[in-house]
Amino acid sequence: MFRLLKRNAWIMVTICLAGGAFAEPAAPAACPEGASVSSVSFEGLKHTKPRVVERELLNRAGEPFSQEKFEMEKARLQDLDLFTEISVSCEGTKLTYHFKEIFRWIPAPAGKKTDRDGLMLGAALANINVLGEDIRLEVQYRTTVDPFFDKNEVAFYASSPYLFGLPLGWNLEFLMTDSYDEIRNFPERSLLWDLDLDYEVKEHLSLLGTMALRMISTWGGAVLPEIGAGVALDYRDSKLDTRDGVYFEYMLTHVGGGSNFLVYNDSDCAEGKECSNVGMGENYWELLTDARAYKTFGRFVTGATALVRYRPGDVKFYDYYYHGGANTFRGHEADSGSLGVHEALLTLEERFVLLERRAASVWGINFFYGVQLVAGLDGSLLWDKGRPGWDNYEGAVYGGIHLVIPALDRIRFEVGYSPDRGEPVFYFGLFDKVISSRWRSR
Repeated sequence: MFRLLKRNAWIMVTICLAGGAFAEPAAPAACPEGASVSSVSFEGLKHTKPRVVERELLNRAGEPFSQEKFEMEKARLQDLDLFTEISVSCEGTKLTYHFKEIFRWIPAPAGKKTDRDGLMLGAALANINVLGEDIRLEVQYRTTVDPFFDKNEVAFYASSPYLFGLPLGWNLEFLMTDSYDEIRNFPERSLLWDLDLDYEVKEHLSLLGTMALRMISTWGGAVLPEIGAGVALDYRDSKLDTRDGVYFEYMLTHVGGGSNFLVYNDSDCAEGKECSNVGMGENYWELLTDARAYKTFGRFVTGATALVRYRPGDVKFYDYYYHGGANTFRGHEADSGSLGVHEALLTLEERFVLLERRAASVWGINFFYGVQLVAGLDGSLLWDKGRPGWDNYEGAVYGGIHLVIPALDRIRFEVGYSPDRGEPVFYFGLFDKVISSRWRSR
């Protein structure tokens, strides 16, 4: 489920800097609790087909209106990331839903922030609502900022929460990388094809599947197939900016077992040395547990998360986990001294909602924004064999401010401090950390 979010790695904050007046529309008349509903209609769906909205609704014709149901369906509709504003009104027995759509075609700057490569910028072209069916397509080019064009990525994403009317979420990704991994210390030239599936068996229960193929053409390259299956129990009130509820995901994936292909070390050949093939094939299982819990008290949102990945088998250095940075452990920067085969990331976070999400418009472009203050504790465990001990553990405190926006979920400005390192570190991150920590290695 987490991969459906990374399709949107284009920077929306440019809208906020563009200038212009924010438009606040008048609120429609409220519906009385228990009023009988004779019909349901929609206003403001210029690009979205009605069935995309209808499949998320809980209030229906022939039933009494429920404000509690509306709050639940509003959260579901917000998770589609298609609307900046959603409201409902009644005229007699007629129920009308009012929508303000986020702009659809987006030629925009593209951004990605990882602990390994730092900030990457480039260009993107996206359509967030193809044919009005909530299908998203996006093409991106990204390069590092310091120095420019040192590391490069080309990406294509396609995704939707439905397939032919079935509640089968899918996310297709193609990624081409030409980079140097300064944490694991190797040049990375790779291709990745990835397909992730999320089938909602019933409310709160989904079956997950993943299929991927990686080709690494560095030194002794490797072809690495991946296949996995899992289950997710989702009782959150919203997938984006969760306020209440719990989420549990369990996934078992097999990685590797493909073939090595011969790629020589060019520098050795150039110096007249004997060319050698360094095997990079691997073969291991990954057992993943992702647990999250949230509770709101007034304007305070308490969250506790745990991500644990255990990988028995043959794991090569280029797939070692690293900790350090905005997406993993906010106590120090990532470095070659913080590597391991297995990992556990623990976070306890308190958020204060300084400014609730609100709709706005600049030059006819609709979006939303919100502001939250955060403070929390990070725990990090990295180990290679057996069980982890206290020598494998690090702890840190952090605080900062989050800007809640469409597509990216949030932009994070944080300062972390680890007693073991003794120096505060400033961090800039995109997406919620529980999302970015899941795909930081790609």
